[in-house]
Amino acid sequence: MRLVVAILVAACATLCGPSAYARSKHRNAPAPVAGQFDYYLLTLSWSPTYCKGHQEDKQQCGMQKHFGFVLHGLWPQYQAGKYPQTCSTDNRLTDEARSVGEDVFPSEKLIAHEWDKHGTCSGLTAVDYFSAADEARRSVAIPDRFQPGNRVANLTANQISAAFHQANPAITSRSIAVVCGGPELSEVRVCLSRDLQPTSCGVGVRDACGNKPVRVRGVN
Repeated sequence: MRLVVAILVAACATLCGPSAYARSKHRNAPAPVAGQFDYYLLTLSWSPTYCKGHQEDKQQCGMQKHFGFVLHGLWPQYQAGKYPQTCSTDNRLTDEARSVGEDVFPSEKLIAHEWDKHGTCSGLTAVDYFSAADEARRSVAIPDRFQPGNRVANLTANQISAAFHQANPAITSRSIAVVCGGPELSEVRVCLSRDLQPTSCGVGVRDACGNKPVRVRGVN
């Protein structure tokens, strides 16, 4: 009987131990602190790809909407990898902040989501965070070939990065990442310092498109 119990205990330690440890490690991990991060990740979403699968989002994808790149978010990041999220803060999403956010994001649903998950970790008030996001977005010139239109282009991630570098000489291959959803362009992400200048990306921020040509629908 003792032998059977010992075997069961050993099996549980083998099968259950890692999961229990992971849960314990997650529980004991320090909570992210608002304002403690290294740089921002400006994330620009390619609207035609998003709208292909989100036609119910009328604010961004309605019949009269023909967006190209739109602001997805301005995300605090750690240089060593990963990022803080949903930080504890006394700053709140006020009506004034929502009003500012409406001029920054393509749809209202992004305002609360981006503030709750990312803005709370910026150390800024919601108004200042949305203003910083707007400033960051305006600081990046969108290449002419990525203006919204009706054509379809097939480009590699390197070609997309090169087009952004040509339009923004300060954005180098070390400060940009191209992200795809399947075979289509999804996002372009630009790493910015805390004062919103192009900077080298940290660990884990890299292209996610492979080497094959990327389908870019809805270009000029």
